[in-house]
Amino acid sequence: MKFIIDRFEGSFAVCEDEDGRMQNIERNLISGNPKEGDIIEKQGVLYNINSEETEKRKKEVEELMKDMWS
Repeated sequence: MKFIIDRFEGSFAVCEDEDGRMQNIERNLISGNPKEGDIIEKQGVLYNINSEETEKRKKEVEELMKDMWS
């Protein structure tokens, strides 16, 4: 399952799942250096940042923003 990191609150990452539900995930269960907007995937008990999906989503958001202002 994939999640988007919305924000951090203390030791938790507040994430949105694929169905739009918010979930708190312990930050220490996410590998790497997670940031707001990153897409993470659960693999076993840990979560890994999906850099490819994160970059794709960032480009989609940039295009939407560009379209809004033109």
